[in-house]
Amino acid sequence: MKRILIIEDERPLAEAVGFSLEKEGYQVDIALDGESGWRKCREGAYDLVLLDLMLPGMDGMEICRRLRKESDVPVIMLTAKDSDVDKVLGLEMGADDYVTKPFNMRELTARVKAVLRRGAKDREAREEAILRSGDIELDRERHEVRVGGRVVEMPLMEYRLLELFLRHPGKALPREYLIGQVWEGDYYGQSKTLEVHIRRLREKVEPDPSRPSRIITVRGVGYRFEASGEIS
Repeated sequence: MKRILIIEDERPLAEAVGFSLEKEGYQVDIALDGESGWRKCREGAYDLVLLDLMLPGMDGMEICRRLRKESDVPVIMLTAKDSDVDKVLGLEMGADDYVTKPFNMRELTARVKAVLRRGAKDREAREEAILRSGDIELDRERHEVRVGGRVVEMPLMEYRLLELFLRHPGKALPREYLIGQVWEGDYYGQSKTLEVHIRRLREKVEPDPSRPSRIITVRGVGYRFEASGEIS
């Protein structure tokens, strides 16, 4: 169940918003001032924060600024201010959306759902950027490979091979497929080169390269990557 924190000093409005969101299946907490709102942000694991701009104690801009230093939780600003300057300031502080009072409850609920969907897609994208298997980690954004927490220098072709293996654990990948993907279709003369790169890759990711337990030769086919590091 998604958890939402409402930081809003107008109790009737906060409770009305909370009631509407609970009907949609969300778990809701409410804070009526900036200080208690910030404490809840620090103490609770929320999926989204509805944040009033004008708050007693600590204003919404300051809470948003602090949040962005520590978290990527989505934030929707709730405010009576309707100037373009205020909207820009809120978004520059890291808010994901901006809703001006008075607002329609259905519109707010739709905005909440949209921001949560975007947040889920962003998390998936970040997770896809890093491929893992055991103590092997390939970071596609940094173009970096770590084995046992240690950065391992890897030429481009070995990097591409490892990425293919990590994307297809447990599958026997034909030589032709590996060559076509890594050398982009230039098959001629690459069979021996593939063997050399496989040998070098094993030296970097295998506990014992002389007895491969991760990159397994499948006779007559190609190679299979064992996620567990054990021959099945």
